[in-house]
Amino acid sequence: MTDPGDDPQAYGVPRGRAVSVPEAKVALSTASVYPESTATAFEIAARLGYDGVEVMVWTDPVSQDVEALRRLSDYHGVPVLAVHAPCLLITQRVWSTDPWTKLQRARSAAERLGASTVVVHPPFRWQRSYARDFVRGVWRMADETDVRFAVENMYPWRYRDREMLAYAPDWDPTTEDFRHFTVDLSHTATARNDALEMVGRMGDRLAHVHLADGNGSAKDEHLVPGRGTQPCAALLERLAASGFTGHVVVEVNTRRSLSAAEREADLAEALAFTRLHLASAARVGRR
Repeated sequence: MTDPGDDPQAYGVPRGRAVSVPEAKVALSTASVYPESTATAFEIAARLGYDGVEVMVWTDPVSQDVEALRRLSDYHGVPVLAVHAPCLLITQRVWSTDPWTKLQRARSAAERLGASTVVVHPPFRWQRSYARDFVRGVWRMADETDVRFAVENMYPWRYRDREMLAYAPDWDPTTEDFRHFTVDLSHTATARNDALEMVGRMGDRLAHVHLADGNGSAKDEHLVPGRGTQPCAALLERLAASGFTGHVVVEVNTRRSLSAAEREADLAEALAFTRLHLASAARVGRR
């Protein structure tokens, strides 16, 4: 009896075509399990079959401890693929109050853990000295390591009809000359800009993807992909067609989950969505 797994048509692939899966790895952001712990993210990533994790460095002491992260990675067999530097308002005192020290420690953590990427946000506008030297400084740091510093798109802050530009040089990093970028589709929703157009501007400097969805709310929603208005499927298919070799990181908000089972179901759905749309139909030559 033939295993249907041997027959591409069993999964809707036309005759004469086969499924081709790109090299891009799918990781789980440890932020996706909040308010659960960093350790829980490793457990879930292993159980669901994610290729690795991106560690969000925040107030959880384990997220700041490289040796603890290494032990979790080894125990669960889940590699750390990226480190998200502590750039949030709630992490202003994590790994120092100096933003350059934060980036240096993130780079060191990435190197020690074997991660290829450090994700960094543009500075807040009130970080004037840091913002003034940010572009040059990121280039200097990138020249000192094989780790990629991938600057992430953010969004204007909105309250009612008012808009506040909270980031400098800009919430849109494509206005500056960075070596590598991270695109976040929840952030494109909040900014109300065209995600695919932004990806086009990033070009081959797009090194990292935060996959989530949104509906254009003033709040950064981080919905499970497919539950909002962002072109999550189209982006994944474009990445597959272009031979993208960076990482696709599921970074969704599950804090309203009513149970651990519901949270895990959402993360399983996000992984299935990502793998489905990363698989492209490649024409197979007939003899």
